[in-house]
Amino acid sequence: MTLKCDIVIRNGLVFDGSGELPLIEDIAILDGEIVAQGETLDVTATKTIDADGQWVMPGLVDVHTHYDLEIEITPGLPESVRHGTTTVVMSNCSLGLAFGAQRNDGDDPIVSCFARVENIPKHVLKKVADKVYWDNSHSYLEHLNTLNLGPNIVPMIPHSMLRIEVMGLEESVSRHPTDEELTEMKTLLQKGLDEGYAGFSTDALPFHFLANDPNRDKQIPTQFAPFSEIKALTSIVRDYDRVWQATPPKDSPPQVLRTFLLTSGLFHKKPLKTTVVAALDVSSNGSIVKLATTLSRVLNSKLLNGRFYMQALAAPFKIWSDGPFNPLSEEIEELRELIETDLEDRESRRAILNDPDFQKRFRKMWMTGKSGFNLARLKRKMRREDYAFNRTLSDMFIDRCPIKAWEGQSFEKVLETVLDGERPEGFETVNDEADLMIAMFREFDTDLVWSTTSANRDPKLTRKLLMDPVLLPGFNDSGAHLTNMAFYDCNLRALKLAKEGGDKDVSYMVRRLTRDVSEIFGIKSGTLDTGARADITIIDPKALETYDGEANVERIYREEFEHEQLVNRSDNVVAATIIGGKIAWNNNSFATGLNSESYGQVLTAGKPMPLAAE
Repeated sequence: MTLKCDIVIRNGLVFDGSGELPLIEDIAILDGEIVAQGETLDVTATKTIDADGQWVMPGLVDVHTHYDLEIEITPGLPESVRHGTTTVVMSNCSLGLAFGAQRNDGDDPIVSCFARVENIPKHVLKKVADKVYWDNSHSYLEHLNTLNLGPNIVPMIPHSMLRIEVMGLEESVSRHPTDEELTEMKTLLQKGLDEGYAGFSTDALPFHFLANDPNRDKQIPTQFAPFSEIKALTSIVRDYDRVWQATPPKDSPPQVLRTFLLTSGLFHKKPLKTTVVAALDVSSNGSIVKLATTLSRVLNSKLLNGRFYMQALAAPFKIWSDGPFNPLSEEIEELRELIETDLEDRESRRAILNDPDFQKRFRKMWMTGKSGFNLARLKRKMRREDYAFNRTLSDMFIDRCPIKAWEGQSFEKVLETVLDGERPEGFETVNDEADLMIAMFREFDTDLVWSTTSANRDPKLTRKLLMDPVLLPGFNDSGAHLTNMAFYDCNLRALKLAKEGGDKDVSYMVRRLTRDVSEIFGIKSGTLDTGARADITIIDPKALETYDGEANVERIYREEFEHEQLVNRSDNVVAATIIGGKIAWNNNSFATGLNSESYGQVLTAGKPMPLAAE
C-alpha cells in the first residue's frame, strides 16, 4: 500500500547518527516525524527532494551559543539555519534570560552582563531587555514556546543570573551568599531542572567583566562564587543527571583541577556531565591544548570515572577587532582600561591614550618579551606566554581603515611605511610598534577594523582535536561577539575536515555533532529513526570539499539589530535544512515562513513540569 506523506527524500547517502557507515536510502516525513526509511520506499509526497549524491543526516546541533538575545528579535535564527543547524544550546557561560530582566534600583543586568562578555552593543541589549515581561524560569519556558522558532532551543539555568535573582546585582559581585541565600539558589536551580532545563552554566574566565557603573572593574557574578557554592549547586545537577557547562579558571592550574574533579564519580559517587570551553591550539601558548587533552583523559579514566567533555573549535580562531575591542583584549589590563569605556565614548578613550602614564604602561605591556634576554623573551620564543592575545604585528591585518591604502596590509607593513617617512597626522612621533598601536587606536578608534588568528592555525592539528574521542566538537559561540567572530558554519567545517578520512570518519563526526551531543544534554534529537522528530540536514559533499570558511566571512548590516554583524556564507553546501518536518532552507533560500511561523520547539530534559499552555 502506497504511503502518503508530506516530504520524501530520495536516494540520499544516509548517515543516521549511529556512527555506522552510511547507506543509500529514502526517508519519508509526515506530520513532523520520520514515518518510514529504506530503499525505494513506496510513497507519494507533497514535496520530493532528490538527494542523489548528497549526504542526509540528523539535524546538526550547535552546543555552545549565546542566542538568548537574538531569539527575542529574530527567532528564526537564520545565520544558523543556513548552515544546517536544527538545534541550539543557549544560556552558556552563566548568562541568560531565565529570570527575566532583573532590573532593580537602576541596575540593568542583561546589559551589564552581556555587553563586554559577548561584545554586543548596549543598544541591542537594551532593545531586548525592554521586551522582557517574565520574571521566573517557568514563565520563560512558556514565553519561548510562544516564539516562531527556527531551530529547536535547549535552555540552561545561568549562574550569574541565578546569583542576581537571589542576591541582587550589587551584592552578587561583592560577597559570598549567606546560608539562606545559597539554599534559595539551590531551590531555584532544582525548580528549573524540574521544569526541564537541560543543565546549569557557570564561568571562570578571568576576563569577563561587567559593563555598567559602578561595577565596570568587576567580573560577572558567577566569578564571585566560592568553590563551596559551585560544589553545592553542581551536586543538584549531578542528581538530575543534567549538564554542567563551564569555563576554566585558566590562570590557576590547581584550581582548574579542583574545579573539574567535580565530574568524578570516584569522589562524588556518581559522574557529573561536564562540558567545558575550549580545547584550542593557542598560538602564544602551545601548552594549553596539551593540558586540555591530558586533563580530559585523566578525568574520564576508569579510576576517576568522570564524564568530561571539553569543546573543540573546528576553525582557525580568527578574531576581528573594532579598534581595541575584541574578546581577548579584556585579559590585558591596559587594553581593558580602554574597553571599560562605552563603545560610543571615543573621547574618553582618546584621553586615556594621550595620558603619558598610560602610554608608559602600554609600552611596557606591548614590548614585554620582544627584546633582551629574559624570562619573558624565553616564554615568547617557546610559545608559553601568559596572554592568548596575539601581539605579533606580522599576524595582524587591517580590514577597514580611514587610510584606504593601509587596508589589506599587516601592522608590520604599516610600521615600515611610517618609519620610511610616510607619516599621516597623529603618527609624527611613531618610532616603534608600541607607538604605532597607540597611534592607531587614538586616531582611528573603532573605524579601524583588523583581524588576527590567535589559535588553530594548523589544520592537521585542528582535525586531530576534532576527531579525538575525549573532546567534543562544538565551540561556536553563535549569537555572540557580533563583529568579532563568525563561527556559525563550524559544524560544516568539522565535517569537511572529517571528510579527509572518508565515509568512516564522516560517520564518526556526524554522530558527534548529532546523537552524542543530544545524549549528553538528555534531549530527543540526533537520530533518523522511524518515529523520531524530522530534524534533517542535507549536504552536498562536493560543494563542502571546496568550501573555504575563511574566504566566506562577510560583515553585513542587520536591520533587526541596527548594527553590523560578521557572518559566513556557505551557499550551495547545505542543500536543505528541515526542522520539525518543515523545510526551513532549500536551494540557497529561506522558507517564507521563517521568523513568522514555528519550525523548532523548546527541547527539555527529563520529565519536565507541564507548561500552562498544556
